[in-house]
Amino acid sequence: MTALAQRVPSRFLPVLATVVLFVLAFGVGSVRYDGFASGQVIANLFIDNAFLIVLAAGMTFVILSGGIDLSVGSVVALSTMVTAAGLRAGWPVPLVIIAVLLIGSTLGLLMGLVIHKFDIQPFIVTLAGMFLARGLCFLISVESVSIKDTTFRDVATAVIELPGGVTITYNVIIALLVVLAALYVLHRTRFGRTVYAVGGNEQSALLMGLKTSRAKVGVYVISGFCSSLAGLLFSLYMLSGYGLHAVGMELDAIAAVVIGGTLLAGGVGYVLGGLVGVLVLGTIQTLISFQGTLSSWWTKIVIGVLLLVFIAVQRTMMRGRFRSLA
Repeated sequence: MTALAQRVPSRFLPVLATVVLFVLAFGVGSVRYDGFASGQVIANLFIDNAFLIVLAAGMTFVILSGGIDLSVGSVVALSTMVTAAGLRAGWPVPLVIIAVLLIGSTLGLLMGLVIHKFDIQPFIVTLAGMFLARGLCFLISVESVSIKDTTFRDVATAVIELPGGVTITYNVIIALLVVLAALYVLHRTRFGRTVYAVGGNEQSALLMGLKTSRAKVGVYVISGFCSSLAGLLFSLYMLSGYGLHAVGMELDAIAAVVIGGTLLAGGVGYVLGGLVGVLVLGTIQTLISFQGTLSSWWTKIVIGVLLLVFIAVQRTMMRGRFRSLA
């Protein structure tokens, strides 16, 4: 393992560590529990976490730029409420989808502009956005709103059959398409390269003539869009809208991205790392479900420990990099 670490560039080591962690966790489950290694269990990891995969993809953009977005969980809840209320009012499904995506993207745009124009810490601005979005949920309804639209329910219950009797939902396809789109934007476009540059050193990016302001605002638009899309997927998953949906989901998304190897300081990280981070969290939850006697709160405990470990590893890597530069 030491020889492998010497051959692999340091920027890939956190992602490699996450992949190894996922393989080990899944291997433990396969050895201890019958049926754990089935194809449907793997498919269920994607089915049950499709909305979190989309959320993590958007959060990766923000953290790569050196920012943070605490509003995403509340935007997910607001999206479920708008979806449920719109369908209940008789809006056609395409109109509901467009409205939800526009609301999430607009909230992201407004937060990004405030952060950039007034030079306010992203933590403060997105915290305000979190309270705003959560409050708007309860202006729509204080009760849970069931989704009864037949078209929406048909899409929610439809499955895609894969070889071996494995089935997935359309949510999984959408989530994987979002990951592919995020990969393309980050690694094949000027905007993506600018995001990395801003997170690495914004002053250097400015000196290189990069449009840093567009990138700093744009990452929050992307995060808002992904949050609202995740809300639509969560609506399909839950078939309801509720103001208390997705409480704490922003922390799950941040944890998945950090465990996936993206540096909180920005400039280093990969969308695929966030995807694997989500799968790690899902595997932990599945292990606890198969065990049967442990409280689901053990998932949070394990995630907290992993998060601390990965942040400590990141700090060690950053110190090593600064020493090598010195």
